[in-house]
Amino acid sequence: MTSHTKGNLMDTMCVDATTIHSATAVADARETTRAFLEALRQPAAGSEAADTVVLVVSELVTNALRHGGGTCTLRLTAHPDLVEVAVDDPSSQAPRIRAPDLNGGTGGFGWTMVNHLARATTVTRRPPGGKTVSALLTR
Repeated sequence: MTSHTKGNLMDTMCVDATTIHSATAVADARETTRAFLEALRQPAAGSEAADTVVLVVSELVTNALRHGGGTCTLRLTAHPDLVEVAVDDPSSQAPRIRAPDLNGGTGGFGWTMVNHLARATTVTRRPPGGKTVSALLTR
């Protein structure tokens, strides 16, 4: 995973991290997110808000790697009151809410959870192909 940070730590900050499917990719994304949130100053993210952001990052990166072609770019942007989590992947297929698989372990919980935790979610198709899945979360 590679990352780049830019911006003013007082109110907005952005980090980009690109990853490929590996045994540590999702853990690396969570660690990048924790470091990003710890670097925020005014207002700092509270511990419950930070845990929620890390959970949403984990879910979106996992889904992008599993269903989106094996690579993704995570973008974190802090606004004065919100944190935006955006994940780009090469698949044009949008996430969908489906019945959870309680027996086979194939999931079905994540997109519903992300939509419940976020103030807003969007799926934007990218012109060259692929999509960006974004979630706005309380800071």
